[in-house]
Amino acid sequence: METQIALLRVLQEREFERVGGTEVLRVDVRVISATNRDLQAAIADGGFRSDLYYRLNVFPIKLPPLRERKEDVPLLVNYFVDRYAKRAGKKIKHIQKKALDTLQEYSWPGNIRELQNVIERSVIIGEANEFSIDKSWVANEPQPSGAAPADQKVNERKRIEAALAQSNGKISGAHGAAARLGIPASTLESKIRSLRINKFQFKGV
Repeated sequence: METQIALLRVLQEREFERVGGTEVLRVDVRVISATNRDLQAAIADGGFRSDLYYRLNVFPIKLPPLRERKEDVPLLVNYFVDRYAKRAGKKIKHIQKKALDTLQEYSWPGNIRELQNVIERSVIIGEANEFSIDKSWVANEPQPSGAAPADQKVNERKRIEAALAQSNGKISGAHGAAARLGIPASTLESKIRSLRINKFQFKGV
């Protein structure tokens, strides 16, 4: 919250002081900010200042989640397969149609970062020159939109706690909970904080 106050001052007054300094410096900057958080909910919970939100929200641009633009999936798959294959020193000449169909059918709660993870994982462990995926990597579908928010949180909490138990509380890495859930480690850390899960209780389980 202290950082938010400092940032608000920069945006409103166009001035700041260096850490440890006493001189007030004037600035003329434009700010582009992005988030995957629900800031309205964060404001209601007291985790984000409403005055900073309205100061930043001058020209909002909403990017639809990947599940609402499935036509982008094949383009993204081709791009990321090529990117990670080059990085791994591999040549992938063919993308399985059933793999592509599976990726297009999935709802991608972790958006493009989750898609990146799945593709990179396949490239790393794949031994052929053909791209394929294990369907279990995209098996954790979220609850349908008609489900009550409370039920969604309960189910999400159960999935995260199960993954933490299986990984002995480890978040990142090939055998961490994030990899088991198919989401970035930073996203999992955020979910753990928002759901108030004690990840340390799973150490050595």
